[in-house]
Amino acid sequence: MKVQPLYDRLLIKRVEEIAKTAGGLFIPDAAKEKPQEGRVIATGRGKRADGGNVLGLTVALGDRVLFTKHSGDEIQIDGEPHLIIREDDVLAVLE
Repeated sequence: MKVQPLYDRLLIKRVEEIAKTAGGLFIPDAAKEKPQEGRVIATGRGKRADGGNVLGLTVALGDRVLFTKHSGDEIQIDGEPHLIIREDDVLAVLE
């Protein structure tokens, strides 16, 4: 299924979190927090300004980003969990 976010929204696939500590202990799923890092899978066209012009997005397709902890809405695409967030919820682009 193909999903195209609207306006200034981004479709994010969270990165997989390492389930083992540096000391070699495994962390159970119940104790893990969801990662705040992901890769941009799809983007909207941009935010509409007051004059009707569309302002482009700073974040691009394929960027690895950090986002706020409780941002966006979780959805399932082809059985895989994804997140739709606004560009304003992105804290940083990782290089």
